[in-house]
Amino acid sequence: MKKILAIYGSPRRKGNTSTLLDHAVQGALEGGAKVEKIYLQDLNMSPCLEIYGCKELGRCVIEDDFQKVHDQLMASQGVMLASPIFFYTVSAHTKTLMDRCQSLWVKKYWIDKVPYGQWEPKRKGLFISVGATKGKKLFDGTLLTIKYFFDVLDMELWKTLLYRGLDFEGDVLKYPQYLQEAYETGKELAFAPQG
Repeated sequence: MKKILAIYGSPRRKGNTSTLLDHAVQGALEGGAKVEKIYLQDLNMSPCLEIYGCKELGRCVIEDDFQKVHDQLMASQGVMLASPIFFYTVSAHTKTLMDRCQSLWVKKYWIDKVPYGQWEPKRKGLFISVGATKGKKLFDGTLLTIKYFFDVLDMELWKTLLYRGLDFEGDVLKYPQYLQEAYETGKELAFAPQG
């Protein structure tokens, strides 16, 4: 049974990205995966303090809720990450998690000395995001950030579900096709072969 980690990066439990991720989780469960959920807004997680305590073992030395998330990330065979867009990037909750994973970058590229661009992804990542505006480049910067975040997890950015024009809680419910797409994609991830 595939273990998938679902990371809720919205400050709203019933927001549009959370609702979409709920549907992806349901699909993954019905596809036979075991899914663990993390609500980032519920965690006590410091930003990265750039103290480089991770240089020895490649693990962050700040003792807070990130330590458990680190272990869940490492044990998962796939990740579903959902975040709304704030100022053309992910939410602060999501960015805090990403920045704390700098320790994984240190481990991969400084300690283990993996050559840049010369590794094979072992796992798959799904990114779900919504933005209030319909800007042409709304997701461009975020997708680069997500790609490199997944990189330190030895994970490919497998699929993205990106929706514009959704702002207020419940807006996504007007688009049942988006919810169905999230469900189907979650189910597909459950069946997707490992890298």
